[in-house]
Amino acid sequence: MTTNEESELFRQIVVPHLADALALARWLTGSLHDAEDVVQEASIRAFSAIGSYEGRGQRAWLLSIVRNTCFTWLAKNRPKEIVLVGSAAEADGTELALQEDPGLDPEAELIQRADTAAVEAAIAALPQLYREVVVLHDINDLSYKEIAAMLSIPIGTVMSRLSRARRQIAMQIGRPS
Repeated sequence: MTTNEESELFRQIVVPHLADALALARWLTGSLHDAEDVVQEASIRAFSAIGSYEGRGQRAWLLSIVRNTCFTWLAKNRPKEIVLVGSAAEADGTELALQEDPGLDPEAELIQRADTAAVEAAIAALPQLYREVVVLHDINDLSYKEIAAMLSIPIGTVMSRLSRARRQIAMQIGRPS
């Protein structure tokens, strides 16, 4: 495969999913700056491996590379404790977006922001194994099968981790599951 063919394949497979890659790296590292470094390294790895891409699950393939790169980077650069700062809106590089509802009064807007912040804090407080599954499934919209393949675990384990994570989130924000 020539460099031009590899570059075109990279543009088709990787580039459309870079925002998701950055969001995942942001959730895992807790820092936009660190996430950018991780995604850059993951992009280099993806480009190097583009010739071995098998044609299935572009997004899952890239996010798997980002996840592995992230854990390698964290092992080199951070203590074992990972703490998320900021919000999910910052993680994907956007402002906190409220639904545009002309009938939304300032009080309702404040409650909506507080609810969003509470959920984000609850996700950030999850143990890494649970947080990872929640982010991959509920935020990045990957299927159980894609997550299981990415993490090399059975689908049942994905489902049980997701269930436990959701239960912990509900307890954290004070709502029964």
